[in-house]
Amino acid sequence: MAQVFARFLALLAFAFVAACGPEPSAPEPEQGPAIWRVQRGELDGWIFGTIHVLPKGISWQTRAFKDILGKADRLVLEAADLQNPEKTLALFERMGRSPGLPPLEARVPPADREALERIVADGGTSTQALAGYESWAAAMLLSAATQETLKVSQDNGVEPALIAVFKAAGKPIGGLETVERQFAAFDTLSEASQRRLLVQTVHEAKDMRALYDRILSAWMKGDMAAIAKEDQIGEQPDPLVEEAVLAARNRDWVKAIEPMTGRPFIAVGAGHLTGADNLIDLLKARGFSVTRVQ
Repeated sequence: MAQVFARFLALLAFAFVAACGPEPSAPEPEQGPAIWRVQRGELDGWIFGTIHVLPKGISWQTRAFKDILGKADRLVLEAADLQNPEKTLALFERMGRSPGLPPLEARVPPADREALERIVADGGTSTQALAGYESWAAAMLLSAATQETLKVSQDNGVEPALIAVFKAAGKPIGGLETVERQFAAFDTLSEASQRRLLVQTVHEAKDMRALYDRILSAWMKGDMAAIAKEDQIGEQPDPLVEEAVLAARNRDWVKAIEPMTGRPFIAVGAGHLTGADNLIDLLKARGFSVTRVQ
């Protein structure tokens, strides 16, 4: 399923993103990614749908976006410990590895093994190097390997730009959860679900360029309907994966947002803002006023 890849790649890039600002890009565009104003009680903030990896030189920061950043009193990312890559890598190694695992190629059907070998070779690694990783972690690393062919980088992604702005302004930066919670969403899946995710990652790799270009184009225009449409393309997801990785986390995020006050700028992957049990609808159901402002 196309959107599974997009969210999968986004999650991995998010987890390993470096907290540094990108180089200056082209002049600001008139149209940009989706932003909502969210209000309830003493909370009057914003929710922004991000994309975590971008090509160099992409111009996405509109005047309206910059004005909102100036009004916000803090940044709230998906994970509170995003700015600690050493901790993130250590967590991934601890949670993603297990002894005595079967060879990676044995975890996919025979018909998919040639494609698996091609992906790892193109990414500069091997199935032997990935064999010590659990199936969910191996799928993440396969997505990262495929990312190399797209010529996109987490260094050019949205989060580093946001972190740089809020750090320069001396405003606090927090999170809705921890990176450990993100990895746990995958780590607690059954082996059967993990293997389905691994196989799906292999299947989607061949069309990754076209998929990424479609999602990037939609994101740049704030076209959430086009992003949501990707859910209808390709293989259907494992419901257990969708529940653990998206829906359950969205519900947890609502609980984290409910006690907030002030003017937070909340930035989460755009895939969390479309589809069933998306964050926008869940907030509305809890009595928040959520209004699209870009």
